[in-house]
Amino acid sequence: MADITPGASRRRKQRTSIIIAAIVAVIVVVAGVFVVRSLSGGAGAPTASASTNTGKDAALADDPAVKKLNGTISFGTEGTYSPFSYHDQSTGELTGYDIEVAKAVAAKLGVKAKFVETQYDGIFAGLESSHYDGIANQVQITPEREQKYELTKTYAVSYPVVITRADETGISGIDDIKGRSAAQTEGSNWRQIAEEHGAKVQTVPGFSESVAAIEQKRVDLTVNDKLAAKDYLKTTGNANIRIAATDTATKLEQGFAFRKGSGLAEPVNKAIDALRADGTLAKLGEKYFGEDISK
Repeated sequence: MADITPGASRRRKQRTSIIIAAIVAVIVVVAGVFVVRSLSGGAGAPTASASTNTGKDAALADDPAVKKLNGTISFGTEGTYSPFSYHDQSTGELTGYDIEVAKAVAAKLGVKAKFVETQYDGIFAGLESSHYDGIANQVQITPEREQKYELTKTYAVSYPVVITRADETGISGIDDIKGRSAAQTEGSNWRQIAEEHGAKVQTVPGFSESVAAIEQKRVDLTVNDKLAAKDYLKTTGNANIRIAATDTATKLEQGFAFRKGSGLAEPVNKAIDALRADGTLAKLGEKYFGEDISK
């Protein structure tokens, strides 16, 4: 074996150092590329769509009627009808059962929900005048309305009640309102029920005005929603009025209303079905009423 001189040894060490440096450089470059690709959303990086579940249904979003919305579906609503459509006292934010259901429907359609507040006596006129796309305000599903509007499937069920002064003793059933004076909102299903049972109706803008009319003895009663009445008594503690009777024979179903020919009822119906299946409607019912009111 040949002897290794000191000079040869140094040259071998230099070559080894160069090779090691080259390998390290390659590793650094590869690692840098991986980091850049990861930060820019390249292969191996989680995307926003993968980490965020918006609830959007691609098939519903592709519906021709939904595409015409251009990303926003607008609803007419009162904003004064707790717990369905009202403003949170602490934040001022518009909220309520109907509002949250409408937002959930919009999410399924892949659009944003916008709300236009208006008094109930003009809410259908606003729909007909295209001030908004639909109504989210406890619209009762009736044959008359089905002829005039596109109504959706039910997302809320309730019963009519008769609200009187606390000291009223002459009303214990719905039939007892015949000949008595009632404060009701123009165009509401509650007004229709009061008239059908023979009450003498006086027109007021909304539920709070109905209560005031009863307290001031300007009328004897008002017919309204059981859930809304119970919520009002619970939140206000108003001892001047009470629920005198519940019409359990009349089951009222509420849905969204859209203009005839809009084509929106069909995709919204599918969204409602999905929200019922995934438990969203039940959860919202529990949140606002302590029970599922969707069926």
